[in-house]
Amino acid sequence: MRASTGAALAAPAAIVWLAFFALPLARLALEGGDYLATLSQARHLRSLALTTALSAAVTLATLLVAGIAGTFLARQRFAGRSLLVACLTLPLAFPGVVVGGMVIMLAGRQGLIAQASDLLFGERIVFAYSIAGLFLGYVYFSIPRVVLTVMAAAEILDPRLEEAARTLGASNWQVVRDVIVPGLTPAFLAAGAICFATAMGAFGTAFTLATRIEVLPMVIYSEFTLAANFSAAAALSLLLAVVTWAVLFLARSRAGLVSAAA
Repeated sequence: MRASTGAALAAPAAIVWLAFFALPLARLALEGGDYLATLSQARHLRSLALTTALSAAVTLATLLVAGIAGTFLARQRFAGRSLLVACLTLPLAFPGVVVGGMVIMLAGRQGLIAQASDLLFGERIVFAYSIAGLFLGYVYFSIPRVVLTVMAAAEILDPRLEEAARTLGASNWQVVRDVIVPGLTPAFLAAGAICFATAMGAFGTAFTLATRIEVLPMVIYSEFTLAANFSAAAALSLLLAVVTWAVLFLARSRAGLVSAAA
């Protein structure tokens, strides 16, 4: 009875895994064709390197900004706190195209920065359609995920550890370095991995801003739709999946080791 009950409970998850993961992945693997030829092309390698570097930079910047904000919001109570948290998490409701549109309104040819720089310096500063614009858009939609994760971890961090450190003569910086950061490291690793994976595969924002920037999702799109090169698109999709999965796996393993050590 217990075995049959367990099988019945696991069946929905197994069906979803089979339909949305195993079968599409198998189809991609069969469609990929000559992986060596596809993955050895200079254009594809440059795209992979650019996408990985951009995602890593986005992850580091987001962890810095959202880590500080999430820890502060978890520890402090003040008027307007709930509204501030709601504003910081609002980008979760926006698709990537909307985020790209916001970056254009801020840093596009007719954006606020361009108009302000024209008035101040007589020259329009435009970077919405560059790596800087894409970086800004990725950081914007990554912040809510990290803020929520860090807030949840910071709220359960034992404040007595900080009090003990201060009693022993630790400065505020030493408390942050030796108590708060190590305590939040598993949350940073988990949130950073999700941030990296999201940036690696983000398409809507890249489609809006990166028409001339060959990040991997855009290369896959162009190979599939413009060049009708389904084999290359499938191989690059698998490459993107493998790199992202590897980072998620390493982050989860590292987070487990840190938690066990703590």
